[in-house]
Amino acid sequence: MTEDTEPTQILCARCGETASGVVNPPYPGELRGELQSRVCQNCWAEWLKLEVMVINELQLNFMEPRSLEILVGHMREFLCLDAPAESDE
Repeated sequence: MTEDTEPTQILCARCGETASGVVNPPYPGELRGELQSRVCQNCWAEWLKLEVMVINELQLNFMEPRSLEILVGHMREFLCLDAPAESDE
């Protein structure tokens, strides 16, 4: 059992609402932590729907390493992850 099973309340970078954070995003390391601490479950669900369209529209081929970089870039933009994080103070 992992420690990622319980959602925590976070301030979402995209919608600005305090809500449950993403549980078990499919990315490792720092990106995983950033998603858990800055993205609510509702915005994550919206991204998952859009993700399929991005993959199809850009004809991403995940046998090419650059495709994942492109997809993550679009995800970061959609979820407003490149904007400065709100201060906890």
